[in-house]
Amino acid sequence: MNKLKIFLPGLLALILFSCKKTLDVQPTNQVDATTSIKTPADAQIMINGIIRSMSSSDYYGRNFVLYGDAKGGDMTIPSQGRGNDGLYTFNHSPSSGNYSGFWSQIYFSLLQLNNLLQNIDQLEATGTTGFSSYRGQALTLRAIMYFDLVRLYGKSYDVDKTAYGVPNITTPLKSSAQPLRNTVGDNYTQILSDLKAGAPLLAKTKANGFINYYGNLAMQARVYLYMKDYANALKSAEEIILSNVYTLYTNANWVDSWKTQFGSESIFEIGVYALEGDLGANSLGAYHRKKGDGGSTILGWFIASDYFLTRLKQDAADIRWGVMNDDEISTTAVPRKGALYKYSGSTALAGDGKATTTAVNIKVIRLSEIYLIAAEAALSTDAVKAATYLNAIRKRSPNLIAATAATVTSDMILDERSKELYGEGQRFFDMIRLNKTITFNDDVIGISVPTRPKTLDRAFFKTVLPISQTEINANPGMQAQQNPGY
Repeated sequence: MNKLKIFLPGLLALILFSCKKTLDVQPTNQVDATTSIKTPADAQIMINGIIRSMSSSDYYGRNFVLYGDAKGGDMTIPSQGRGNDGLYTFNHSPSSGNYSGFWSQIYFSLLQLNNLLQNIDQLEATGTTGFSSYRGQALTLRAIMYFDLVRLYGKSYDVDKTAYGVPNITTPLKSSAQPLRNTVGDNYTQILSDLKAGAPLLAKTKANGFINYYGNLAMQARVYLYMKDYANALKSAEEIILSNVYTLYTNANWVDSWKTQFGSESIFEIGVYALEGDLGANSLGAYHRKKGDGGSTILGWFIASDYFLTRLKQDAADIRWGVMNDDEISTTAVPRKGALYKYSGSTALAGDGKATTTAVNIKVIRLSEIYLIAAEAALSTDAVKAATYLNAIRKRSPNLIAATAATVTSDMILDERSKELYGEGQRFFDMIRLNKTITFNDDVIGISVPTRPKTLDRAFFKTVLPISQTEINANPGMQAQQNPGY
C-alpha cells in the first residue's frame, strides 16, 4: 500500500529481535513466517519480535505516546524547532508532517501478526498443537494495533461509525492488492472480535513483557469505554480489579515504581533494553527531561502546561510531584516543575535497572487506569461505586477531600486521569472521545501557531491525521478516501 509495501507477502524476511531477558529462548533476528514457524518455540520468537517492534520510535517507543500528550493541552513546548513540535502545533498535511511512520510501522507489525496467525492455522490443521497462547497474544496485539490506528485516522466511534477508519487486513495479501479504508464501525467490530477470540486462549497469571488474559481484558475495558458501552467497560475492569493479580501502588512506593520493571500495576509493559531498542537521546524519557539533563543532546522538547500544573497544584502533597522536576523556564524566583521523569526512572535519572537511563520500559496499560475506567463506566448507574474506584486513585492527593456519591462527576474523573496518566499518551484521546474543548498553553513562552487555533475540539479537521501522499500515490483509490480538510 505504501512505499514500504507493508502488506506484501514478499516482505517475509522479517527482522525480529528476541530478548533473553524476557524469553527463555536463544536470540534470533531472522524469521521467515512462511517457512520458519513450525513449533510453538518459533511462534514465541515471533511474538517477541512483534512486541519489540512496538518499541519503535514511530510507535510506543516515542511518537505514539507523544501524540496522545502533546495534542491534549496538558503539555506545551519551551521552544519551536527542536523536534516533533509538529504534534503540538498540528502542522500536518498529506505531503509533510503527516507522521506516516505510524501507518507504516503499525501495518508492518500487522503483516507479521497476520503471517503468524495464518501459519498457526495451517499447523493446527495438520494436528500440531501448543499454539493457543500465541494465537491469543497475536489476536490481542492485532486488536491493540487496530485500535491505535483507528484513533489516529478515524473519527470518534460515537460521532460517525460509517466514517472512514483504516483498512481491516487480517490475512496476508498479494503484492497487487490495494485495499481501501473500512469504516470506523468495521474497525471496532474487528477489534472486539479479536479480543473476544483471544481472551480464552490466554493464561490468568502475570506475564512480564507479554499479553495475558488480563492484558486482553484491560484492552476490552479501554475499547468499550471509547464506544461508551459502559456496562461492558465496567464488567471488564472489575474482573481485573477483583482478580487481585495486580495491586495498586501505595503512596509510599508510587514514585519508586517508575524505576521498577514489571511492577505490581503493570498489566502490559513493553521491555526496552540497552542493546535492543534503546533510543537514547531520542527516547520518550529524554524528550520529557529538562534541557541538558543527561547530556548536551537532551534538548527539552516538551514540558507541562500551566493548565496541568494548576491541576496538580490542588495538593502540594500529591505524590505525583515526585516524578516532576524543574524545567528550563524555571527560575529561582519562580520555580516551575514542568519536566517529567517517569521514563527516566526518577528525577535523579535512575532508569529502571538497566545499563542506560534511557532504556526504560513502556507501561502501556496500568491498573490505575483500570480503576479510572471503572469509575467512569460506573458513574451513570452507580455513583457509590464510581466514587469508590475514583478514590482509590484520588488518594494519591492526600489532602483532597474524597469523592462521594453526591460529589463525584465526570470532570473529577477526567482530572484524575490527567494527573495519574500524564505522559502516558492518554490526554488527547480522552478529550476527543468526550468531546471536550482543548486549550493550548502557547503563551507559556509566547509562540505563534498558525496551523491550529489556540482552542479546539473534535470538529477541527486536524484532530485526525491525513493519509500520506506517498500512500495515495501507491494506492490511488485512497485519494477519494482522504480525511476531510486535507
